[in-house]
Amino acid sequence: MSSADHREHLRIVEAILFASAEPLAAEVIAARMPPAVDVPSLLRELQALYAGHGVNLVRIAGGWAFRTAEDLGFLLRRDTVEPRRLTRAALETLAIIAYHQPVTRAEIEAIRGVATSKGTLDVLLETGWVRMRGRRRSPGRPVTYGTTPAFLDHFGLESIGDLPGLEELKGAGLLDMVPPGSIFVTPDDRSALDADEDPLEEGGADHEPDLFDER
Repeated sequence: MSSADHREHLRIVEAILFASAEPLAAEVIAARMPPAVDVPSLLRELQALYAGHGVNLVRIAGGWAFRTAEDLGFLLRRDTVEPRRLTRAALETLAIIAYHQPVTRAEIEAIRGVATSKGTLDVLLETGWVRMRGRRRSPGRPVTYGTTPAFLDHFGLESIGDLPGLEELKGAGLLDMVPPGSIFVTPDDRSALDADEDPLEEGGADHEPDLFDER
């Protein structure tokens, strides 16, 4: 490949990433490129080119995206909309879903030790950080919940495996946000359903029956 072709391919990848509103997997970028182009190599080259700039190319949510350099983030705070703060109940529920997914509402309540309001789950669904995965093959066929790529993007995680562990949470002083009795497991945010999950009903929005008092 000539140097001119290489530069052109680099420019195309750069343009595709700049135009995208969400992280893109290397396979998605490759589908828009000429055949036999080594996209992973181009991405690594772009990443090196932007290192030290005000904008960096980073791996996030299983894809690639341009993000403001971390040390310059404070300069943009005045231009961002202040998000609504989640309640402690919502934060605890989000943490349980992230670490225990796929998980049902009853399982969330068992870990927290208190009933979980459907409104709390609705708020998390509205943020786009949590999704309904399927239905557990158990009495009542309860809905199972998991996190989304938007969750990874918002918290700067490349994959769900990058969630902080117990020792990291202790070191960051965040252990008090972990509900008592919470057991750290290996979370799984795959799109594929587990053997004990059925797909959500087709046609219309699926919902979970209100089997518990909301409080």
